[in-house]
Amino acid sequence: MQPETDTTTEARRQMEICNACRYCEGYCAVFPAMTMRREFTTGDLTHLANLCHNCKGCYHACQYAPPHPFGVNIPATFAQLRQESYAEHAWPRAMGVAFERSGTLVTLAAFAGAAAAMILAILLVDPRVLYSAQTGVGAFFRVVPYWLMMLLAGGSFAFGIGAMVMAGRNYWRATAPGTPSAAAATEAAVDILTLRNLSGGGHGCNDLDEGFTQTRRWLHHALFYGFMLCFAATTTGAIYHHLFGWKSPHAFFSLPVQFGTWGGVLMCVGTVGLLWVKTVTDPAPVAKKLLGGEYAMLALLFLIASSGLLLLALRHTGVMGSLLVIHIGLVIAFFLVMPYSKMVHGMYRGLALLRNAMEKRRA
Repeated sequence: MQPETDTTTEARRQMEICNACRYCEGYCAVFPAMTMRREFTTGDLTHLANLCHNCKGCYHACQYAPPHPFGVNIPATFAQLRQESYAEHAWPRAMGVAFERSGTLVTLAAFAGAAAAMILAILLVDPRVLYSAQTGVGAFFRVVPYWLMMLLAGGSFAFGIGAMVMAGRNYWRATAPGTPSAAAATEAAVDILTLRNLSGGGHGCNDLDEGFTQTRRWLHHALFYGFMLCFAATTTGAIYHHLFGWKSPHAFFSLPVQFGTWGGVLMCVGTVGLLWVKTVTDPAPVAKKLLGGEYAMLALLFLIASSGLLLLALRHTGVMGSLLVIHIGLVIAFFLVMPYSKMVHGMYRGLALLRNAMEKRRA
């Protein structure tokens, strides 16, 4: 169970006001879930905070929002509570403190990953290979040996996924005892894949002001599905390599290259767009102390996507070697910081949606 903090105390106060008012009952998944409760444990508050998709509609509609003495600001309070839940359930437990400085952590990891990869390449690879054009089958592996690429990238990926799975297990045990049904899992999966809750009560989010827009939802779609296409590119590349013996670099119209190209483009659109939204949005319902980590992670994702696209465009030139090792370094850095950054919000929100689907069936 997540411990009681100043944030959970404030969140409980605000939820009790909202539960008495219920003006926003139809706005998103949070408020119908709120009405199922008369009291709010720390586990309940953590669940509601992660169920919140930060559309900000409740803030702009609330008659008790600042400057009212009640000072109800659900988006900012829940954002802080989400961050505390990430730290509380992190694995290894000691790494929970990383969330307090996630912006610095992500920035340092990005620079360190790129620099370490370049230094390692300089030490291991003949300069005539590293800085000259490499073409034909296996060109990438002349710059970075396949075994080394699998050891570093594969090892960091396994750690990142393992740490997130353990954190998700800790969160589930603390907030949602019980076994989900197939119907609940299906409903949660649809909510996740469609990002339905980023439409607020149906009209969209209040990204900039009191006006409704679907902009943030579509930008999240671009980033999410772009990321999944890039993962598909890596997966199909591995199948090509191990099952068919077809080594990279592959032809432009091959599946790995097409998945990676469109995935990279969508990731660039999504990251730049979300950075813009965060810059111009109304600052009142925003937890400002968390912005550094969010900016840093979006910037890292943009660098990964853009360096991958540059690598594709310049893979037959003398800069391919440098671009390849920088790209791999950024990817490794991403996998290592992924469990301790804003990236974990997708997993926690997914589990919150699953618990919400279970609760609706028990109501």
